[in-house]
Amino acid sequence: MTFPLAAEETDRAARERAAAATIPILALDVPGAREALLLAERLPRAEFVKVGLQLFTAAGPDVVRALRGLGKRIFLDLKLHDIPNTVAHAVESAAGLGVDLLTVHASGGRAMLRAAAKAAGGADDGPALLAVTMLTSLSPAELAEAWGREGVRPEEEVPRLAALAAETGIDGVVASVHELAAIRARTGDALRVLTPGIRLAGDDPGDQSRVATPAEAARLGADYLVIGRSVSAATDPAAAFDRVLAEIASAREESGR
Repeated sequence: MTFPLAAEETDRAARERAAAATIPILALDVPGAREALLLAERLPRAEFVKVGLQLFTAAGPDVVRALRGLGKRIFLDLKLHDIPNTVAHAVESAAGLGVDLLTVHASGGRAMLRAAAKAAGGADDGPALLAVTMLTSLSPAELAEAWGREGVRPEEEVPRLAALAAETGIDGVVASVHELAAIRARTGDALRVLTPGIRLAGDDPGDQSRVATPAEAARLGADYLVIGRSVSAATDPAAAFDRVLAEIASAREESGR
């Protein structure tokens, strides 16, 4: 199944999404619950936070409950990838924690994605599910090595996996900003798109191969962006997060003109 859109329609949709809002999510990629809660309390303007593998492995479900107690919305980024039954039960457990967003791997296949979507119970009742397409740390050469074939192109593989996610009832995808336009061209407005690999201008990209600034993500119509070290490792994290919000606001103003 494809969801074709003319280029002009895709550009207009991107502008409209940027005008509506791009939601920044602060990645709490820290060693434990104490550090996570201190950072979350220090940044009251960060209403949405990410709990990933590092923090969840160290602190478990209790840190999710504690962050919710601070009024934070939760993106639980566990990138579930297992047999359908196991993933379905994990989704049910995450739903019980009251998280807003949860990730699964698109490469887990159609049956796994359908089981996850069914277990979530729909975005109104459970977490919205986002399918990870291609990790932003992977270069095309590394992906080709992992998948065992040459000529792997992210601009082709990412929208293909996004279409699979849309067909199986998944709410959105995780993908680099650089593939966002191709996803919209393939799936239209069927999916929310979350973009990791976000860095403030001039910051070290670290282990990310495909990065972008908050302004770039917002201009292209990302629904969510995840920013971590540019804020958490900054001398003044609150000021750094204010820069993120300012870039998003500026992009929104530009799109409205």
